[in-house]
Amino acid sequence: MNLGEYADSLYPANDPLLTRLPDEAQSEGLPAIHIPDEVGRLLQALIVSSGAKRVLELGTLFGYSSIWMARVLPADGSILSLEFSEKHAELSRRNLTTAGFADRVEVRVGAALDTLPALEGSRFDLIFIDADKVNYPKYLDWALKLSHPGTLIVADNTWRNGDVLNQADENGAAMGEFNGRVASNLRLVSTIIPTRSGGDAVMVAAVR
Repeated sequence: MNLGEYADSLYPANDPLLTRLPDEAQSEGLPAIHIPDEVGRLLQALIVSSGAKRVLELGTLFGYSSIWMARVLPADGSILSLEFSEKHAELSRRNLTTAGFADRVEVRVGAALDTLPALEGSRFDLIFIDADKVNYPKYLDWALKLSHPGTLIVADNTWRNGDVLNQADENGAAMGEFNGRVASNLRLVSTIIPTRSGGDAVMVAAVR
């Protein structure tokens, strides 16, 4: 047993809904790239500890991370999730209805860089970035625009199994730029938390 397996053993996968959804999504042709449960627990801890009510999510897939977050939102909390694919959005909405959160999570379809301008002037308490990697630096710009002091910005896949080191493709290069900009931004207090037994990581930043 490695340390990742040890950590997972502390939190047995005994949630029928969350256990079922990834298999159902794959059967409908969606990729198995949802967040691991350790990231779901991190998002929940951040929401509870910060009291976040307004959450913005970039990248929905089939609603897996939305359900993790919606489960711990305060009674007046809500999530706005931006999703490029209509197919993914449809499945996400269906899963959110099954989970009982259809009235608390709105899924908007379209490229995030096209739909984000409509949010100009809005402020969110937590912003979770888990969309196309090449646009992470641009998503950071928007996250800063849509934040207030105390906003938490969380980004998944910031190591990409080492691609961030060699930057052999545009995704690795974009992630390297994103990580560097977060780490050097004086408005942000940030850290990188390894995930997936060290193969990947989550960047967590708090806005001053």
